[in-house]
Parts: sequence; structure tokens; C-alpha cells
Amino acid sequence: MSLFTKALPFGSPATVTGLLAFLFAVLFMAPQVSAKRWIVGGKMGWTTNVNYTIWAQDKHFYNGDWLFFVYDRNQNDVIEVNKTNYETCNAEHPVHNWTTGAGRDVTPLNVTRHYYFISSKGSCYGGMKVAIRVENLPPPPSGAPLKEKNTATKSTHQSLFILPVVFAIGAAWDAFLRFGL
Repeated sequence: MSLFTKALPFGSPATVTGLLAFLFAVLFMAPQVSAKRWIVGGKMGWTTNVNYTIWAQDKHFYNGDWLFFVYDRNQNDVIEVNKTNYETCNAEHPVHNWTTGAGRDVTPLNVTRHYYFISSKGSCYGGMKVAIRVENLPPPPSGAPLKEKNTATKSTHQSLFILPVVFAIGAAWDAFLRFGL
């Protein structure tokens, strides 16, 4: 038994090679995850003297995204309220208090709806509030139907799936030759 085989906590080199080949194939064939973490206020963070309406107006927030509030924990907080309380800066009956005390709070946007956030420590009256609308991700664009005469495009799509398989077979063959399985 080689030193490499003894060091493996979960099986033979063939098992490791198979596992690596599988993971490699999954990485290349898995769809892209598009969740995004938004720093509220950008470089300015969650503070006074920022127009959060302007900050949010050109952004698209999708189900699965996150809001990251960065602020001075001694002067501000993050309170989610309903629309009426957002408009009047009333934090008496919050939907949720996202303040953890560290000044670095993360809010998941996991429901498609309007979200309203304010700072309850008086800064809301100075504009420290943000309203966003969370929507579902749009479906991926559908491509034009492929014509059978266009073999270049067809072979390109086939090579995207064949390449990971070739690498997996090569890795397995290398392990076979290297370890004499």
C-alpha cells in the first residue's frame, strides 16, 4: 500500500478519482447561480446624507438576493416596516428588526414582494430609508431553433458536454496507470 493510499480517509485512489471526475463534471454542467449581495448605499453604506431612492432606482432585486447593511452600530439600525410606516418613519410595529448589533446586517430577499427599511433612531426623517421591489428571476432567453444544416453550432454544443466526460475518463485512466488498479 502506498503512502498516498494510506493518507486517503475515504477510500481507494479509484474512489477519489471517480469522485473528482464527478465533481468536475457537475461544476461544468451546473447552471449559473445568480443571487447577488447588494451593499445598501454602495460605498457610502447605510448612513445619513444618501438618497436611497436614487440608489435603488436602477437596480433589479431578485428572489434569492441579499441586502447587506453596513453602518455605525451606535447611531443607526435596520428595521423592516410596512409601506405606511415607511412613509411616516414609524418603527413602533416593525415587520422585522434586522439589527444584530454589529453594524453589519444581512437581510435575505427570499419572498417576491415590496420591502421597506428604515433606521428608527431619527435618521429616517433625514432620508435614511429604502424601498425595494423583489421579483422572480426572468426565465433564460430562448434561443432560435437550430437548423439541422448548421452542423458547426450543433457540434459546438455537443463538445460542451463531451469535454467533461473526456477529462473524467482521462483522470480515471491516469489513476489506473499511476496506481496499478
